[in-house]
Amino acid sequence: MTRIMEARAIHKSYGLVKVLENVDFDLEDGEAHVVIGPNGAGKTTLFRCLSGETRINSGTITLAGDDVTQLAGWERVQRGIGRSFQVARIFPMMSAFENLIVAIETRERKDKGLWSSFGHIAPRHAVMDEAERLVLELGLEDTRDESAGTLSHGDKKRLELAMSLALRPQILMLDEPTAGMSPSDRAEAVRLVSQVRERYGLTLLLTEHDMEVVFGLATRLTVLHHGEIIASGEPHEVRADARVREVYLGQH
Repeated sequence: MTRIMEARAIHKSYGLVKVLENVDFDLEDGEAHVVIGPNGAGKTTLFRCLSGETRINSGTITLAGDDVTQLAGWERVQRGIGRSFQVARIFPMMSAFENLIVAIETRERKDKGLWSSFGHIAPRHAVMDEAERLVLELGLEDTRDESAGTLSHGDKKRLELAMSLALRPQILMLDEPTAGMSPSDRAEAVRLVSQVRERYGLTLLLTEHDMEVVFGLATRLTVLHHGEIIASGEPHEVRADARVREVYLGQH
């Protein structure tokens, strides 16, 4: 596999509180890499550092061989990172379909170097067709014309995933993608994420607490504990690691 992202000697503190300490992290092209660990281990902070939402105190981050350490989050999006959040970031007053139109047109304007306001020009047929395709692929047919803010939690996460895909990322970062979902919704989310990963040829990086979800998706696991990586490897290797079982997975 080709290494698509590297983080070296990452340190992140908030005042005197150390959150990440000397973290080395790699992401291989095409893998589904899941970061796990107890609450407060630093998982979300690592995500924010890798995506550019939060600046690191020291260390380096490279993307496809280019140093992106000083780049802001939106600049890393331009380099091919898509991101979802624990609380879905959507436009609540717009319909689900209109949210997708905005995401697609944002991508097209970025590709053309156009960052002016959208104005009131009707979207082109190609944009409408792509939005319809995403509606079907993500199972949003029944909520297509509903205000996004009124959607169920599961459908909001579906919509956010569809909007992320509309940006055509190379890396899709999902922070707790099944948080707050019912068991049936979690199972459907695993199926959906696996499906879009295969269909779009995506590299996945995600955090997750639910172990059924973790072992249903992961091709590689990394375990954080008190801001340090204590294990990383294939799921069966990490699952058998004595220290991981002691601090997180338990003995059974």
